[in-house]
Amino acid sequence: MFTPKYPPQDTAPPATAPAPTVHTPAPLVQSTPAPVPAAPVSNRPTVQLTPGSALALAAGGGAVVLVVGAVLVSLLLAVAITGVSVAVVAVVLRLLIKDLHKH
Repeated sequence: MFTPKYPPQDTAPPATAPAPTVHTPAPLVQSTPAPVPAAPVSNRPTVQLTPGSALALAAGGGAVVLVVGAVLVSLLLAVAITGVSVAVVAVVLRLLIKDLHKH
């Protein structure tokens, strides 16, 4: 089931170099250009923005920016508070260890 299946080997004889051929130019013939077909008509409905929907879209985009900004600022604040608390714990532990070595 998991064994690879290889295609059959090519049994054609090796190709030889083609004989040189003499090319004669074709006579010039004036032809009319083919007509260009019209662009196909799309069946999809087009989106038309009214002033009210444009305003709603802008307000929605602004709300998304504000929410994402608030989340990022809160994450940054959480990291900063964690860093400060770890630094305070490190200072307290250092003082406790120093006090233990004195006595």
